[in-house]
Amino acid sequence: MEFIKTDIDGLVLIKPKVHTDHRGFFLETYSAPVFAAAGIDAVFVQDNHSKSVAKGVLRGLHFQTGPFAQSKLVRVISGSIFDVAVDIRPNSPAFGQWRGFELSAANFQMLFIPRGFAHGFCTLEEDTEIVYKVDNPYSRENDAGIIWNDPDIAVAWPDVEPVLSDKDRGLPRLAQINHK
Repeated sequence: MEFIKTDIDGLVLIKPKVHTDHRGFFLETYSAPVFAAAGIDAVFVQDNHSKSVAKGVLRGLHFQTGPFAQSKLVRVISGSIFDVAVDIRPNSPAFGQWRGFELSAANFQMLFIPRGFAHGFCTLEEDTEIVYKVDNPYSRENDAGIIWNDPDIAVAWPDVEPVLSDKDRGLPRLAQINHK
């Protein structure tokens, strides 16, 4: 497995080793000792699975607050996404900066997003499915987010008229979030 550190501390693109032959493929998607050796020591407690039926579905930018903050390990099992992580750690030199990655079933890449980041994605194909691990359980009371088109963040999304939930359409801007 190859762990590619980005220029934002803690955000890591992961390229697993894929073994292919005439039958198909095999890959290891997670190994606690391998991840720990690469500096990722999150203890995952929950797996989530999301399916978006249309191209251009945008989910995010979501995060959990306080003691329920979550690290995530995201991978695509069908289709493809433009995956985005925004640094919202108040004392980070990269506060408010975002990075985007194309993750797909074809490229097998995964993204590790540490606590203190907002996360979102836009589907690039119909019938896209993602699975992701989190290191803290979901808490409705600590569920939060930032509007997808916040001009202060200025994510260069691939679809300018995305399919949004009512919840995501009404999220606040980063400047309106209490960062304590």
